[in-house]
Amino acid sequence: MSETLLEGLTLLCMGMGFVLSFLCVMIVSMTIMSRIVKYLNQIFPEVVETTERKSVAADDCAAIALAIVAAKFRK
Repeated sequence: MSETLLEGLTLLCMGMGFVLSFLCVMIVSMTIMSRIVKYLNQIFPEVVETTERKSVAADDCAAIALAIVAAKFRK
């Protein structure tokens, strides 16, 4: 094989090796960070607010329809 082709294949293998090693390092670091965040969430849990929903009455439906029509034809 020619020298240029060998240099090209060497460059190709080096480039793919760098990309593969970067992806492996990124996967390992993301896994470690995920475990750290899970541990911190156990120590400092977030407060989840719950809201109660109201049922929509017939009068509310008329008011909503009126608001939609007013918004559509507003200039």
